[in-house]
Amino acid sequence: QVQVVESGGGLVEAGDSLRLSCTVTGLIFDDFAMAWFRQAPGKEREGVSCISWAGTTDWYVDSVKGRFTISRDNAKNTLFLQMNNVKPEDTATYYCAAAPWKEDGDNALRWVMNRPHQFKYWGQGTQVTVSS
Repeated sequence: QVQVVESGGGLVEAGDSLRLSCTVTGLIFDDFAMAWFRQAPGKEREGVSCISWAGTTDWYVDSVKGRFTISRDNAKNTLFLQMNNVKPEDTATYYCAAAPWKEDGDNALRWVMNRPHQFKYWGQGTQVTVSS
């Protein structure tokens, strides 16, 4: 049974930093591209960042470029999202997701992020709230 568990969310002030973690069990972690999505109240779910199975390529939505960094530790089946200089508009529930996707390169990650149904396994989410 696959389990995807996020942690690290919380209440922070604008300009602070936060590190989200996601631990996955029950699958071969490095067979999967991994991503973070987020959903704010009243808004559609948004892809935030994605990283290839080997960790060699990443993708970010424009609004977080230069502030967020995605990484993974395949030996520990763990995905991370380092969030720096957070803004109130980053307030959302953040979800970790896994896609059985071993293509690499910018275009490949952009393709899979435009197709959220490719992500077969999702966590329950962790809440990030940024006060102004």
